[in-house]
Amino acid sequence: MPTKGKHRRTKTGPISRGVLAAGTGGAVLALPLIGATGAHAAEQAAPAAESAAPHSAPASAAKSAPKTYSVVSGDYLAKIAADKKVKGGWQKLYQDNRDVVGENPSLIVPGMKLTLGAKASGSAESAPSKSAPSAAKKAAPAEKTAAPAEETAAKTADSGASESDSSGWATPVESPDVTTQYRASGASWSSGYHTGSDFQAASGTSVRSIGPGTVVSAGWSGSYGNEVVIQHSDGMYSQYAHLSSLEVSAGQTVTGGQQIGLSGTTGNSTGPHLHFEVRTGPSYGSDVDPIAYLRSHGVSI
Repeated sequence: MPTKGKHRRTKTGPISRGVLAAGTGGAVLALPLIGATGAHAAEQAAPAAESAAPHSAPASAAKSAPKTYSVVSGDYLAKIAADKKVKGGWQKLYQDNRDVVGENPSLIVPGMKLTLGAKASGSAESAPSKSAPSAAKKAAPAEKTAAPAEETAAKTADSGASESDSSGWATPVESPDVTTQYRASGASWSSGYHTGSDFQAASGTSVRSIGPGTVVSAGWSGSYGNEVVIQHSDGMYSQYAHLSSLEVSAGQTVTGGQQIGLSGTTGNSTGPHLHFEVRTGPSYGSDVDPIAYLRSHGVSI
């Protein structure tokens, strides 16, 4: 029998101690209350940390989100690139949106959505996600449907006259409508007469080489504005003036029907149109009848 006053004290678990503490006085109650408060704070901190993480993702995504532009009536790629200050000009804008625009950069229509800047494709590739496979599956049919559109645009660009397909020669613009005839007289021209033929063409209309040849010059030429001069295999030269943008450079070889620029109203011009000449030499003053020349190469006009 144990000695009086020396009996053993039964050990108690954490729960028993908590109960005993409740019976000994309010001072000890502070210990379990502090523990509960800390646990409750930890539980609140976890959701807060979880909620903070998703908020950072949209912020970074917003910074990398590409800008888009909706085409309106009267737009053409060179104008959009200049207005929106696209680095690389209309060529870069076309390259970034070739899947949307198609084979012919002059064939853009109101409502078409264009991506501005090159970061769009880069950011999409550098941020793979679980949804990437589904996006790839959606992209595949889009490529299939884009092909016919590009083929149609290419056929449209090369269809100035049915004979041009076999002869390699074409009209300088599709569906040509002559507004000012060759040799028309008037004080508007320094020579006293019109040295070429003017074709109706809204700004941004595709301008094409009439036949195979080599670009002699491409750039600014005073009253002609932006112009392209091409020497053909028969030794004759063709000139395309008042262009809004140029797509070829000196020394480049071109084919009949190939797009060389977009029409406009640069230089000494009363409005958007294409001034077209055929010459025996590369310079002003050696002009011949351009319509007769086209017909001599089997082009119906």
